[in-house]
Order: sequence, then structure tokens, then C-alpha cells
Amino acid sequence: MITIVGSLNMDLLVDAPHLPQPGETVHGRNFRRSPGGKGANQACAVARMDMPCAMLGAVGDDAFGEALLSGLREDGVDVTAVRRTSETSTGVAMITVDAFGQNHIVVAAGANALVSPQDIERHASLLRASKAVIVQLEIPLAAVEAALRQAKQGRALTVLNPAPCAELNDELLRLCDWIIPNEIEAGQLAGVTVRSVDDAALAARRLRESSGGARLAVTLGAAGVWIEAAEFFGHVPGFAVRAVDTVAAGDTFIGAFVTRLVEGADPRDAARFACAAAAISVTRPGAQASVPRRSEVDAWLRER
Repeated sequence: MITIVGSLNMDLLVDAPHLPQPGETVHGRNFRRSPGGKGANQACAVARMDMPCAMLGAVGDDAFGEALLSGLREDGVDVTAVRRTSETSTGVAMITVDAFGQNHIVVAAGANALVSPQDIERHASLLRASKAVIVQLEIPLAAVEAALRQAKQGRALTVLNPAPCAELNDELLRLCDWIIPNEIEAGQLAGVTVRSVDDAALAARRLRESSGGARLAVTLGAAGVWIEAAEFFGHVPGFAVRAVDTVAAGDTFIGAFVTRLVEGADPRDAARFACAAAAISVTRPGAQASVPRRSEVDAWLRER
């Protein structure tokens, strides 16, 4: 069992010829609604990799919340630990996607902001019984830290996706077995600008030191990922595809990567598998709608 502690959002997407500049109005098209949120996306990815999965978080007592829970249930995710609240609405993300698949995202946290250490405590037994626990930063830091501490007590593999990036103290980082940032987040946390594989390696080494030895996987988009771990350190290349939408590519990578780690794969093999899953995801629109199934990733890799 892998448990994801994090956000659930309804994504409201529109395509545009280019991303708007400040003050600019752009004519968009193809409005659509898609289940999202980094936490829910990662739960979807884990479940579609055929790994038992549970989600811990909060949604509003509204139509968006019900739709998000229904979608996760259909993928086989246990949503018993997702609290429904009438205090506020379900989280929403407003997403603009340009002609090259790049995006701008604005998030209204809604119920995600109400996830608390008390929610974590109520489901401590779930976290302690998990093989791995994955957290992100779209819920309050106090809940993130509480989840990591509970997971540590159960000797679960603790995984932090520091997105969106926030100032993190070394104490929290030391609770992590794996830290998986993208190049921007890695640069912000390590105090360097990441524009190349070498830059990613430098950022990973600095974060490994400040975290007391956590393993790093710095995702680099189409360029793949830099792995910094005792078992392997080096660049794992990505796969060349025509991207139509990069929303949830990083979440797909994380779900697939952690699944393979829990199954006993070494970090290099897990990273190659996860890069393949992410590559497939960017060829499709949407967040959870783009996440491939395990059989698709296996078949895709056999052809390469």
C-alpha cells in the first residue's frame, strides 16, 4: 500500500495559442473540466501502476468534491481518509495550456488548506501501515510534517515532492527518504539556477547534504531525471515525444517511480520506467485523464 497525503483539485482548463503576458487578453478555446491536484494525480498514477493506494486529504461538500472522489474510486484508490467539509469549497486550479503544451496554473486551495495535523493523527494507523507515504506542498506544512513523522514511525518510505516550492527547514527535509523536485524547485531549494544536467547534479548534492542524506530525483522534463542516491547517481534520459499537455507529467513520474521502488527496483530502473510513464502522459490532454496504465508503460518500453 502507498498512501498519498495531499491536495485534490478540480482543474478548469482552456487552450490558448500562447500564454498571456500581464494585462494581455488571449482568445482561448476548448474549455474542459478535469480531476486534478498534485496529491490526487499521484494517487491516480500509483493506482494505475497496479499498486494498492490510499488518499488522505480534504474536499468540499460540493459537486466538484464528489466528482473527484468518484474518479479516484473508479481507479481503485481508497478515499476513506479524505474528509468532506462544508466550511469551504473544493480546491480549484485554473490552467492555461499553450500550443506547445506548456502551462500557467493558478490554484485556489479551498478545502486543501484545512488539512491539519489532527487529520493526520486520525489516520496514523494507515500511514504507519503503508509501504511508502508521498506528500507535496499544496496542503499546510504542519500537516506535511505530521504525515512524514507518522510514516517514519511506521518505517514507511517517505517521499517529498516540494511543489509548489516553499521555504523548508532542514528538520523537515531530514524526515524524507526521497525528495523529488523539478528543476525549478531544486534550484530554489538549493540556491542555484538549474539549466542543465550538471546544474541538477549540483542542486541534488546540496540538497542531499542539507537533508542529512535523503536521496534525490531532480526531474528535468523532456531531458529526464538526475538521480542522487547511494545505489546510483547519474542522469537517466527522458524519451522524445510530441508534447500536447505537460499538466501532471511530474505527478505521473512520481507515482510510477515510487511504485517501482516499493516493488524493489533499483533507482535507475525505477527512473527509466517513470520517465516512460511521464512521456506517455504528455502526449494526452488533462491531468488524471493523461495518466497511463501499467500495461501501457510496459508495452511502450518493450518497443524501445
